Amino acid sequence: MRSKDRISYFYDGDVGNVYFGPNHPMKPHRLCMTHHLVLAYGLHNKMEIYRPHKAYPMELAQFHTPEYIEFLHRIKPDTQNLFETELKRYNLGEDCPVFDNLFEFCQIYAGGTIDAARRLNNQLCDIAINWSGGLHHAKKCEASGFCYINDLVLGILELLKYHSRVLYIDIDVHHGDGVEEAFYFTDRVMTVSFHKYGDKFFPGTGDMKDVGERDGKFYAINVPFKDGIDDSSFTRLFRTVISKVVETYIPGAIVLQCGADSLAGDRLGCFNLSIDGHAECVRFVKKFNIPLLVTGGGGYTKENVARCWTYETGVLLDTELPNDIPDNDYIKYFGPDYSLKIPGGHIENMNSKSYLGTIQTHVLESLRCIQHAPSVQLQEVPPDFYIPDFDEDERNPDERLDQHTQDKQIQRDDEYYEGDNDNDQFVDDA
Repeated sequence: MRSKDRISYFYDGDVGNVYFGPNHPMKPHRLCMTHHLVLAYGLHNKMEIYRPHKAYPMELAQFHTPEYIEFLHRIKPDTQNLFETELKRYNLGEDCPVFDNLFEFCQIYAGGTIDAARRLNNQLCDIAINWSGGLHHAKKCEASGFCYINDLVLGILELLKYHSRVLYIDIDVHHGDGVEEAFYFTDRVMTVSFHKYGDKFFPGTGDMKDVGERDGKFYAINVPFKDGIDDSSFTRLFRTVISKVVETYIPGAIVLQCGADSLAGDRLGCFNLSIDGHAECVRFVKKFNIPLLVTGGGGYTKENVARCWTYETGVLLDTELPNDIPDNDYIKYFGPDYSLKIPGGHIENMNSKSYLGTIQTHVLESLRCIQHAPSVQLQEVPPDFYIPDFDEDERNPDERLDQHTQDKQIQRDDEYYEGDNDNDQFVDDA
């Protein structure tokens, strides 16, 4: 059954071809696996599929500094030894390595989120999905936490051209620090992040007491969990907080970052969420029927990332997916049981009822400080920041691709990294 919502889905096969290096936990190959699973379940027949444009440097400079963008454009693995000062200045190195086609990778995932925001702005869809986006740690002039360009900030800036208020929700296990920092002083964006906090867990920010400053005071909400949060505790607090946020703030659009490293068993995570619990957050946000931009984010156990985002694509389409994973090019990853759902984990839940109650009370108190939705003086809408393209390989993102062209873009021969599996131990020399 076709969903009543119009859903646009953005994907470029090249986004999964880059390689952060051996033993690095970030594997863009997970995006190819997700896309193939979406195809195997036939979900592409229920959505509009688009190949995003590659974001132009001028578009990236809507948030990032031109010097930083120019350096990302210029730096190559074989020349990086000549730029030690700049590498340090822009925080490139261990966590954020320089690799082949780094800048094009950034252009693709950022272009997908920008295009998604534009389609929502122009009311061409109700929900827009870019699983390759969601890189929430990148700062104005430095890389951070495997993130180089903050596509979420760029997407939100795009939405602000048409909406006076945008709500950002983040369910990645890590705090959405780059997005919070970008909008910390404004009431036009409310950021709500549910994350692990404490024990020097990266990035070390996201304390409950951090609520924004100046015009943005009380417009940053942090929900800091301890290890082992489970489905019932997480979703109960999520529903309570988000219901009150939407009622109080009345956003014109919502951006939902669905980092899958909050799932049980993630290589870098420490939560007990099942795919059902994670997806319940997506289902709940969808019910508000507010223009919705959905992105990926973290997630370092590849097969579970693919399971999660495929299942959540189904949730957004109101389509129940069979638990038996259909045959696809990456089927061997999903053994031995080949099932879509993963259960919750068994890490001890360190979040007591009284601790969760304290968080809830604090958040609701902050929201009470916002008596009503802020009145924002709407400006004349600037034109979409789009530059005519003379490269015949590039396509207009609003142009539907015929099936043959789509099929050509689904997979490349060099997408699959033999021997590069999630059992490699990540060695952090930092």
